[in-house]
Amino acid sequence: MSNRSLFIAGNWKMNKTATEAVEVLTALKENLQKFEGKLEIAVCPTFTSLDRAVQTVKGSNIKIGAQDISDKESGAFTGEISAQMLLDLGVEYVIIGHSERREYHNETDELISKKAKTALNAGLKPIVCIGETLEERESDKTFDVITKQVKGSLNGISSEEILKTTLAYEPVWAIGTGKTATPEQAQEVHQLIRKLLTEIYGEKTAEEVKIQYGGSVKPGNSAELMAKKDIDGALVGGASLKPDVFNDLISNAL
Repeated sequence: MSNRSLFIAGNWKMNKTATEAVEVLTALKENLQKFEGKLEIAVCPTFTSLDRAVQTVKGSNIKIGAQDISDKESGAFTGEISAQMLLDLGVEYVIIGHSERREYHNETDELISKKAKTALNAGLKPIVCIGETLEERESDKTFDVITKQVKGSLNGISSEEILKTTLAYEPVWAIGTGKTATPEQAQEVHQLIRKLLTEIYGEKTAEEVKIQYGGSVKPGNSAELMAKKDIDGALVGGASLKPDVFNDLISNAL
């Protein structure tokens, strides 16, 4: 770990009703209080839970994020959610370009960069996801894919804006599969991302950007992953839905 502080965020995906979210967040609030000042913690529930989630964690060290955002400010876009709607609720973070959005909703690097720009313009902090599929890794295309996604997804984002942005490397083959990139595999890609950031923004800025790892992070592997030089936290799926498990994951990572 560098002098960048850890940032661990939970992505709840399409799980938990608003009522269930309140129960989990109430337990998390109590569990995670002891980590105050030691790292950044965010939880990203579904849109329908955001309002109650923000109210539940008020005054605690947990921030709330959304799982997606529209690249448009307002208008005739049925089913879309704007940056202003999220801000009005008290949301601080937003996940952009998660592999599930890229895969099932055909989101391109171009759209992801627009969404990130929209979020930043409104004052939200984007968590921009990148990652390769199993097929791409097995055919040795990991570096090419990551390079293209980093450059495309951050297109138009300034040096000042990248400091408000978190990147999350999520190998698609390790999401929800129980497979995890080894700490060495993860570090290798994180190092590449840091090198690309250096090329785009210069070394000083690149050194400040947080890069999370995502993909079956659990209490048993969080310490080893977070010990790597360029891994600055985690974007956690299933393990963030259970207060005790999330607590152990964070505790082990510190």
